[in-house]
Amino acid sequence: MTEANYKHRGLRKARPLAALRYAIACLAMATSLVHPVTAFEPIRPLPQSIDHLPALVALGKKLFFEPALSADGTVSCASCHAPEFGWADPRPVSIGVHGRTGSLNAPTVLNAYFNFRQFWNGRAGDLQEQAAGPIHNPVEMDMSPEAALRRLRQDPSYDAAFAAAFPGVEWDFSHVTRAIAEFEKTLITPNSRLDRYLRGEIQLTASESEGYRLFKQLGCVTCHNGINIGGNSYQYMGALIPTEIDAAGADRYALTGNEFDRNRFKVPTLRNILQTAPYLHDGSQSDLKKIVELMGYHNLGFRLKDEEADLILVFFQTLTGETPEIAHRQ
Repeated sequence: MTEANYKHRGLRKARPLAALRYAIACLAMATSLVHPVTAFEPIRPLPQSIDHLPALVALGKKLFFEPALSADGTVSCASCHAPEFGWADPRPVSIGVHGRTGSLNAPTVLNAYFNFRQFWNGRAGDLQEQAAGPIHNPVEMDMSPEAALRRLRQDPSYDAAFAAAFPGVEWDFSHVTRAIAEFEKTLITPNSRLDRYLRGEIQLTASESEGYRLFKQLGCVTCHNGINIGGNSYQYMGALIPTEIDAAGADRYALTGNEFDRNRFKVPTLRNILQTAPYLHDGSQSDLKKIVELMGYHNLGFRLKDEEADLILVFFQTLTGETPEIAHRQ
């Protein structure tokens, strides 16, 4: 074999080695950009702040607490997303105008900006689309866009607020929902114990750490993962062991009519879960330990030991974050 042939063979053998070295270098560079604690974690910490437009947020906050957006002047967004109850509804189902009863439990709006869709069945693509739904709903607030605008324009304070948020623009209903969405966008709860652990700032206690390990090892994290520990996928209630439930029009089937989507819901966030009882789409459960046991049985396919459920509840305590100052009632 000629020298040229030897060199050619050597070059061919060197290429995979060079490629491997390049891949290792790229991986090292990528992992150096994140904290070693979080590099391979299925959950990511919330940002400690979020960009927003102050004048728009101020208007959105005013509108969020505005009962004039309801037909009988008694219901605001905050009626079903109450700050004192984790920005959720402590009642199993919400009560709308004229005492009308809904069929669903109102989920928290805290960190809702990080959900990939809004509502239990994901029928709204973003916070602005979601904000319009309850205002139009005949059970909740029962107002048309035209009626809502007439009400707001009777209040002179809104002229200045809209002018500050949308200078030089003649405002309409889309500006109402845009402002509410911008306010809700700021309702994030950073610096939970888990977030601080994921940033490498603190260590979890032994019980918290064991609860987190079980949460991952047993499979809870299959559905509850990402920055919002949920809110980023659709999953079945009763994925492995079916359960009889009344979807109450909240599942994906109500939208698609496809049997594949029956009893399939958007996964709720677990952030601030200790503050947002009752649980499930219909608010039928207030006992968080029972929820953990039910989900373990129906969605993981086995019964959790009592001590396992207790440790997962300890882990849940690390998911409560800080409520931003702007979130306080006026």
